[in-house]
Amino acid sequence: MANPVVHFEVVGKDAQALQGFYEDAFEWQMEEAIPNYYAMALPGGDDSGINGGIGQAMCGGAGHVTFYVEVPDLEATLSKIENLGGSRVMEPTDVPEGPSIAMFTDPEGHLVGLVKGDS
Repeated sequence: MANPVVHFEVVGKDAQALQGFYEDAFEWQMEEAIPNYYAMALPGGDDSGINGGIGQAMCGGAGHVTFYVEVPDLEATLSKIENLGGSRVMEPTDVPEGPSIAMFTDPEGHLVGLVKGDS
């Protein structure tokens, strides 16, 4: 796959409740990333699957479930998406001690994330 899905995210009103739910439902290990706000969800086991994040929606916004696609160039990908009928939601942003990310909605309004790959 040229641009693989590399991360998922579930955010909502109550970070701890969501983390507890997914931990209990699927036996995922939760590793606190931002205290009382965001945790990395690690499927563990046989190394299949991808890691994700579960936490509180920013600024009291609506919760969402999304996935992140790895691409070599965030700006070029956002421009291509806009030409195809998608909409830019979040400009390329450097995550502290993490990757650069951006977000868009597809033509039907589904929120999708982008993460800059190492290429």
